[in-house]
Amino acid sequence: MADQPPGAYGRGASQIPSGFFGVPILLTVGLVVAFLYLARDLIVPIALAILLSFLLAPAVRGLRRWHIGRVTAVSLTVLMAFLAMIGFTAVILQEISSLAQQLPEYRSNLETKIRSLPGAVPGAGVLRRATSMVQELGRELKQSETEISTSAGDRSATGTSPAKPVPVAIQRPEFEPLQIVQSIVGPLLQPLAMAGLVIVFVVMILLEREDLRDRLLRLAGRGDLHRTTVAMDDAARRISRYLSRQLIVNACCGLPIGFGLAVIGIPNAALWGIFAAMLRFLPYLGIIIAASFPVALAVAVDPGWMLLVWVVLLFVGVELVVANLLEPWVYGASTGLSSVALIAAATFWTWLWGPVGLLLSTPLTVCLVVLGRHVPQLEFLDVMLGNQPVLAPDETFYQRLLANDPEEATEQSEEFMKERSLGEFFDEVAIPALVMAQIDSDDGALLPERRLMIKQGVQAMLENLSDEATADPASGHSTSPVIGGAPRILCVAGRNELDEAAALLLVHSLRLEHPVTIAEALPAEALKSDRYHSSLEEAMVIYLSLISTQSAVRARYLMRRLQRRAARARVLVGFWRLDPGDLEATVATIDRPNTIVVTSLREATASLVSDPTPETVPARVC
Repeated sequence: MADQPPGAYGRGASQIPSGFFGVPILLTVGLVVAFLYLARDLIVPIALAILLSFLLAPAVRGLRRWHIGRVTAVSLTVLMAFLAMIGFTAVILQEISSLAQQLPEYRSNLETKIRSLPGAVPGAGVLRRATSMVQELGRELKQSETEISTSAGDRSATGTSPAKPVPVAIQRPEFEPLQIVQSIVGPLLQPLAMAGLVIVFVVMILLEREDLRDRLLRLAGRGDLHRTTVAMDDAARRISRYLSRQLIVNACCGLPIGFGLAVIGIPNAALWGIFAAMLRFLPYLGIIIAASFPVALAVAVDPGWMLLVWVVLLFVGVELVVANLLEPWVYGASTGLSSVALIAAATFWTWLWGPVGLLLSTPLTVCLVVLGRHVPQLEFLDVMLGNQPVLAPDETFYQRLLANDPEEATEQSEEFMKERSLGEFFDEVAIPALVMAQIDSDDGALLPERRLMIKQGVQAMLENLSDEATADPASGHSTSPVIGGAPRILCVAGRNELDEAAALLLVHSLRLEHPVTIAEALPAEALKSDRYHSSLEEAMVIYLSLISTQSAVRARYLMRRLQRRAARARVLVGFWRLDPGDLEATVATIDRPNTIVVTSLREATASLVSDPTPETVPARVC
């Protein structure tokens, strides 16, 4: 929490552009989507080439550092990548050919499983009896139709035998050699053409990388070179890092899967390991598709069911280890996308471009997020798709209280306390959230019922924190005050429920920092009602909690009420919204002895001494 990326918590000030959901924007988005769909035959090869160029660019730069010419470096890199793809394709074809030859041997196992499946499924006996009944009815109906047709034929017979049907034989014409070649090569022309375009584009992009970048910079405008350069470098770095690290992770996933399948006894284990490594480039669905082939093969190979169980356990175990341990360690800095954005992007690009869109979904969405971070007009893309917090911590806390969700507020405080203290959370998150609530209340946007709900939410959060601290034997503080000769401290709300919520935070802080004290929070009516008269007279220290006002004059009137009801007590006034520059003027306005003005809970707890005896001293700033 201490070291957040720049702008991570500055989102509250930046708003989505006005008119974002207007008709012109919707028309523009519709036209862009229509263009991407209609021109997909041209755009998809270019997008694939750019993706591969990001993956191969580090190798080209490495060869260039060895003083190898650009053309030679690009040629060697593309040639090695091409040979690697041919090698993988050859292995896959060999394994598929071997599998096709072995499939007839598994026919008996499949028949045995099909016959045994009804007995293994609960309720299969009823289903089997129903199926037998339907089949019996079908046979009876067929027999009845045959008898009816036979009797009708006998009645219509005139003594002459019916004419025998003329047999018809369909003969296919022999294909000419050119037609045979066309039938074989025709379906392969489009994939081969796309592959050729991709290779050509990759070579040209790698050869003209700097020139293409300069042209894009010129299109963006010479007056904005810095922002455009930073955006392009950011996108290139993120995509290259994603692809290279994804390749490492996929290899670390495919190797144990291939080895494990070989140990278990699945034929062609190398093929399925390669499939797992390659298909894992597809977000979420890749590993499921890769597992479906060995699972189906396990059903065919083994007469029993244990091989299927072992295959499923292998894939689940490897994926859990890779997804939860290896990926966070290898990736380090993520692509900057939220998990919801990844799923939404995968769905959208798959709908738009099919399987190729699913492969390109993450890199393309990374580019959109980078645009949103560096182009102010497109900031909504970063807000919608990025993974950085779009609300400041105090705004998030305020939203949790407005939503009446103290459990989430408690979780936020616990996350904060992993790196910083609870007192800092109160001063830097909780109190600013209450200040925002008071501003909304002053503007008429926050009703009294909402203020009461916020106070109750703060109280519930403090109870949750107290329960966990009490249940933790390693906790260094006790939340229960020691009764005996302990000083009695009251935290009195100034005007409304938000002041009382701040008083509750102060009580919790006092009990943590000074366990021997007896601290209690009183509502605002304590300054008016005689019900709390005795409590105020017995108090040695009184904290006046004020979020509801920044007016020193109003605070002076509240101080006079306290003076009438608790003349002997030492008073500390907490102006939680007060500008530090106004402290001296506020103290001068209050003009009451034994009074300290503080602006944070940490100052308030630090001002409490072990022997808080009233002293006849002027009002002062802590």
